[in-house]
Amino acid sequence: VQLQASGGGLVQDGGSLRLSCAASGFSVNDYTIGWFRQAPGKEREGVSFLRNRESRTINADSVKGRFTISRDNAKNTVYLQMNSLQPEDTAAYFCAAAKGRLIISNLWTPTPYSYWGRGTQVTVSS
Repeated sequence: VQLQASGGGLVQDGGSLRLSCAASGFSVNDYTIGWFRQAPGKEREGVSFLRNRESRTINADSVKGRFTISRDNAKNTVYLQMNSLQPEDTAAYFCAAAKGRLIISNLWTPTPYSYWGRGTQVTVSS
C-alpha cells in the first residue's frame, strides 16, 4: 500500500496549484482520503476530505471556496486543487488514507489514518 503526493511548488500570492495523491495497493474509492498540512512549528492540520463512495467534500473553514478535493477512480488518484493561495497556506502537504468511512468528527485528527504519503512542499510568496 502506497500513497505518493506530488505537485507542490513555489507560487505567488493569489496563484494556484494542483496536488496529486496517487494510490497503489488499494482503491481510493474504498477509503476516506484526507489532505493535511503542516507548517514549521505547527501541528498537522486537516484541510480537505473525501469519504469512501461519497461525493460530498468536507473542508476546513480556512480553505472553503478556495480548495477543492476530488477523486479519479480510473486513475486511483485524489487531487487537491488550490486556488487563491495565500502566504498562510505555506506548508508541507500530506495525503492520508483510512479504510472505510470515518465519521466527520474523526476526519480532522491524523490518528485514524493508516497510510500516509510523503509531504509535498507548497510555498506561497507575498
